[in-house]
Amino acid sequence: MPKTSASTRTKDGNLPPVAVDPAILEAEDRRWTPAKIAIWIAIALLGGLSWVMLAVVRGETVNAIWFVFAAVCTYFIGYRFYSKYIEKNIVKPDDSRATPAEYKADGKDYAATDRRVLYGHHFAAIAGAGPLVGPVLAAQMGYLPGTIWIIVGVVLAGAVQDYLVMFFSMRRGGRSLGQMARDELGRVGGTAAIIATLTIMVIIVAILALVVVNALAESPWGVFSVAMTIPIALFMGCYLRFFRPGKVTEVSIIGFVLLLAAIIGGGAVAETDWGVALFTMDKVPLAIGIIIYGFVAAVLPVWLLLAPRDYLSTFMKIGTIVMLAIAIIIVRPEIFAPAVSEFASTGTGPVVSGTLFPFLFVTIACGALSGFHALIASGTTPKLVEKERQTRFIGYGGMLMESFVAIMALVAALSIDRGIYFAMNASAAATGGTIEGAVAFVNGLGMSGVNLTPEMLQQTADNVGEESIVSRTGGAPTLAVGLANIMQQLIGGSGLMAFWYHFAIMFEALFILTAVDAGTRVARFMLQDSIGNFIPKFKNTSWRVGAWIATAIMVAAWGAILVMGVTDPLGGINTLFPLFGIANQLLAAIALAVCMAIIAKRGYFRFLWVVALPLGFAAVVTISASFLKIFSPVPAVGYFAQNAAFRQALADGETSFGTAPTVEAMEAVVRNTMVQGILSILFVTLAIIVIVTAILATIRAARRGASESSEDPAVQSKVFAPAGLIPTAAERELQAEWDKLPAKPKRGGH
Repeated sequence: MPKTSASTRTKDGNLPPVAVDPAILEAEDRRWTPAKIAIWIAIALLGGLSWVMLAVVRGETVNAIWFVFAAVCTYFIGYRFYSKYIEKNIVKPDDSRATPAEYKADGKDYAATDRRVLYGHHFAAIAGAGPLVGPVLAAQMGYLPGTIWIIVGVVLAGAVQDYLVMFFSMRRGGRSLGQMARDELGRVGGTAAIIATLTIMVIIVAILALVVVNALAESPWGVFSVAMTIPIALFMGCYLRFFRPGKVTEVSIIGFVLLLAAIIGGGAVAETDWGVALFTMDKVPLAIGIIIYGFVAAVLPVWLLLAPRDYLSTFMKIGTIVMLAIAIIIVRPEIFAPAVSEFASTGTGPVVSGTLFPFLFVTIACGALSGFHALIASGTTPKLVEKERQTRFIGYGGMLMESFVAIMALVAALSIDRGIYFAMNASAAATGGTIEGAVAFVNGLGMSGVNLTPEMLQQTADNVGEESIVSRTGGAPTLAVGLANIMQQLIGGSGLMAFWYHFAIMFEALFILTAVDAGTRVARFMLQDSIGNFIPKFKNTSWRVGAWIATAIMVAAWGAILVMGVTDPLGGINTLFPLFGIANQLLAAIALAVCMAIIAKRGYFRFLWVVALPLGFAAVVTISASFLKIFSPVPAVGYFAQNAAFRQALADGETSFGTAPTVEAMEAVVRNTMVQGILSILFVTLAIIVIVTAILATIRAARRGASESSEDPAVQSKVFAPAGLIPTAAERELQAEWDKLPAKPKRGGH
């Protein structure tokens, strides 16, 4: 039996220890066998070789396998060593302490959830549109800058933020990021953080929902398959709750089979007359349906729909990405894009306006560093964590998986012909929406090695079963074409490209919708925390009346913006995505600033650099991008410059201007750019206030030393669970003791 200290034992002497002795854990971590040493040397060498091939040995082409190996090897090293360093020196988890899921268990919002299910739920919640769309759009700047930012950025910034926010929120009873900021930074910084997180959250959820609407509109296959995941998730939740508690593997297999049936069935339904009539939906009714779904998902008990549905969708998400990675290793496609393109320095790219710095780091948000994750990590997930040591696996490990999604999206976009890429991602105003116009525009960009022909565009459209692929902006169609192009070389040939394309479109819609339901629930928690400062009863998330009121307010807010985006004559994604990127990164800076203040108050000043490094970078990038968007005189970059240009065109009696083909569209540009500009000023001002107050709080803590903690009082745990995906030897031995008990202590959830 593993040795245990007094702190690991329950007060009930009849129960086994609730945690493995820290000395045993330390010994396991330090045990290096020759085989273990050889494995890590091999990982380091393979990773080093891959980076050399990508960054140094740059010929006319680069093989896509080096992206996979560089990413995976870096993730392994970052997780094994850097996250362990953070756990040992900053986090210092204690599994003898009960988590909020145990001492606040209510079976609704607080429910102890199996770490594997929770990993799936958390990953599904954080992995929205960002890791799919951002890297695709940023591919115009070349493959190397985006690759470095996605892989290195996640290890040093994104995963660090997710891990620390999750742990600190868990220690504070699952408090929201805004409320933690109020507790740690005082009234000024806290109020600014609360306003910023609430307003940014509304924008983020609305854009996530808008991407879903754009992907599912007029697609009966996608609507049917995504809709079917809801009853499947309800069945899984009831199965784990009432019929077979704890049988995670069993319900996983059942859910996976049902999910495959929904996907295959969607293709069959889409070919029937009744299926087309029933499941073909326009954007506005689809948006209303998503708004209703968001409300219902946020108020139902988390074990019934949210956790099992997100866990279910994780099968498809991780399965598809791993399948794509394996296909890349086997097919070994060549990447013809340059390491750094001409658009990185000129800032005149037709896909993303602006130079590499700072706009690459804003365009690629999720996958490297995302403020939205901080809201999930301080919203639903910390209320479900079963043991403190699991936060490294769920928080840091979950973010590494999202980064891998982003790398695969980047490779998929880079794998298609560059001419086709720009024809798909240039605006309809630039291409005229026609094959001939797209060919003339792309060939007129003057890129070396690019010679686009009408036959290439028509053949690609025919292969994927679409009438046209010209100006299919937003990133999702490009990713679908890239995935289909790689997968058809492995399975099925060109005859199956249409299947793989529509499979990818549905995969993306499912991917993003899971972030909408989790985001809505988190928004409800945030608003309840905020209102609770004035009406204390709202802080009780189990109070159904308060939960319903807060949910209705937040859903109405993002729903209104969603409908505005859906009915925008220029397409809402073009209006809102730039604002999404900057707001998301500003939110990350806010989250890192709060973490820095908490670490300082803990007295761990030697390790402040772990947070100060990514905070400084994020602050410089996002504030620079915000200032350029606000003050740049170039209409393609600056909101107010574009607003002035379009207002002048209207005053001159123009009936079309720039990307706007009608007077109505021109007026929409004037209205939308003004809204974007005002929101940008609000967001950057609030972020600067939070960062400055966090720095002041850190300085005060350095002068005074460690101060009184805002953590909840420690409660003795009465349950045991392993920390990682695979239990260690000591954990297996202790688990065997718990398995021998005649009646296990009942968990609050899964």
